[in-house]
Amino acid sequence: MASPTTRQELIDYCLRRLGAPVLEINVDDDQIDDLVDDAIQYFQERHYDGSERMYLKYQITQEDIDRGKAGGSGGVGIVTTTGTSTIAGAATTFSFYENSNYIKVPDQILGINKIFKFDTNSISGGMFSIKYQLFLNDLYYFSSVDLLHYSMVKTYLEDIDFLLTTDKQIRFTKRQGRLYLDIDWAAQTPNDFMVIDCTRALNPGDFPKIYNDSWLKRYLTSMIKKQWGANMMKFSGTKLPGGIELNGRQYYEDAVAELRDIEDKMQSTYELPPMDMIG
Repeated sequence: MASPTTRQELIDYCLRRLGAPVLEINVDDDQIDDLVDDAIQYFQERHYDGSERMYLKYQITQEDIDRGKAGGSGGVGIVTTTGTSTIAGAATTFSFYENSNYIKVPDQILGINKIFKFDTNSISGGMFSIKYQLFLNDLYYFSSVDLLHYSMVKTYLEDIDFLLTTDKQIRFTKRQGRLYLDIDWAAQTPNDFMVIDCTRALNPGDFPKIYNDSWLKRYLTSMIKKQWGANMMKFSGTKLPGGIELNGRQYYEDAVAELRDIEDKMQSTYELPPMDMIG
């Protein structure tokens, strides 16, 4: 099938591109499964069609608060870790401190941009806020206020709001699977919610059109070809009937060159550019 919609159909498509069933592709099924997983992971982490921006809601638990307060009466939780190392034959005991102010996030989360403010203030929160009162009193009649003046006032209030209630500081590394929140955990209430602005990898099982992506099909085909060449290199110099000699190294080198071009295409065409640092 030229438009695969399942994992096996994608594998069959790539094998046909390499010559199956006319040629025997000397790659084990387990090796192919590993290559499919690697190709999909690369696609999810680099291709702009491999992930999506999500807003995940998380409910704070008492366990989160207790862990965040560990080692102190409030603020960022600190856990003391001790150990022993041997230097020049002498045992040395050391202690270091590790933050425990984190929550666990799902494995498919690739990156986190920020968390939305979940506290209120007199400028933007509640019916007695400045924004609400300004809208209630000055915009009762739409023709009673100059829109430019109103826009400038709103911008000014946003600046005050930013200075008084800045965004919560966060730290996140995908391989760690922890979202560190540098907040006062003692001031948090169990069962409150926070909204996480994040990027999530798309699951091909839920979105089967991923299997038909043109870049992924080319990439997986070249990966299987590279593995095929690596397997065949073990038999370099072997003579087949008719004087044919196996040349697995040529397959391998051709696949390496193809993969280099395909990955360059990813960086130049399909990968989102990094954000510029300003300031």
